[in-house]
Amino acid sequence: MSAVDNASAPSIGLFAVNQHADGHDALGRLGPLAEDLGYDSLWLGEHVVVPDPRVPPSPMEPRDPILDPLVSLAFLAARTERIRLATGIVILPQRNPLILAKQLASLDSVSGGRLTFGMGVGYLEPEMTAIGVPMERRGTRAVEYLGAMRAIWEQEEPSFEGEFVRFSGVNAYPRPVQRPLPVVMAGHSPAAHRRAARHAAGWYGFFLDVGATAEQLDGLRRSLAEAGRDPAGFEITVTPRGRIDPESVAAYGRLGVNRLVLMPRGGHSLDDVEAFVHAHAPERLAAASLAV
Repeated sequence: MSAVDNASAPSIGLFAVNQHADGHDALGRLGPLAEDLGYDSLWLGEHVVVPDPRVPPSPMEPRDPILDPLVSLAFLAARTERIRLATGIVILPQRNPLILAKQLASLDSVSGGRLTFGMGVGYLEPEMTAIGVPMERRGTRAVEYLGAMRAIWEQEEPSFEGEFVRFSGVNAYPRPVQRPLPVVMAGHSPAAHRRAARHAAGWYGFFLDVGATAEQLDGLRRSLAEAGRDPAGFEITVTPRGRIDPESVAAYGRLGVNRLVLMPRGGHSLDDVEAFVHAHAPERLAAASLAV
């Protein structure tokens, strides 16, 4: 992983292949295609439920499809060989931490160590309320859940004593193939920056233009300094907003972004998405950049 201030060209990932009505066909077509075209990663988000009727800040219409990311990543693990598989993101306070730890360890195992765990704390109150999780102190809950998950992954004789989670005298195998399993935290607030700097290997910014990314990275750098973290080795991933061309990719790279995770645009059919994936393939963006 390169430093926050590194100006090398970002790698290119792909977002939202689990958000299509014909989910089986979408996963089966888009996952292997992205791998063949040189994308470095697939990032899948989640919403268990969304408000009906839609109300701000919900990002989706009630009938917009979105497959569970863990189920989808298991499918993609069987259909791909090299591409990295990431949750972008799992809303951690909504999940039982030990069940999720088992699911993620299983995913890392069946994928041969290709999983990145992207997590956030949630922002959609109707979803959290329906699941039975309070919005209050969700950041504290998420950090504790992550600590409990790391205990079951990493301790020889796991135990954990917290406010929300307590266990001892239990164990769980298999452990993740990766030691440690990479954890990336999302969120655009100062509190999110502090959590990422203290507890994660990287940060994920969603749907940010170049200017907004620069502002976020300023805050993140301050949090890394306060946490005594060297920015070298801390990975920055962003889903860009606005045009995607060699010039804009280079602009993100100059800011220190390590990876851009592209969200397909311009149509909702699988043919439209496939056309986007071809048009923005990493090799095509790199070749066009050299020609500029």
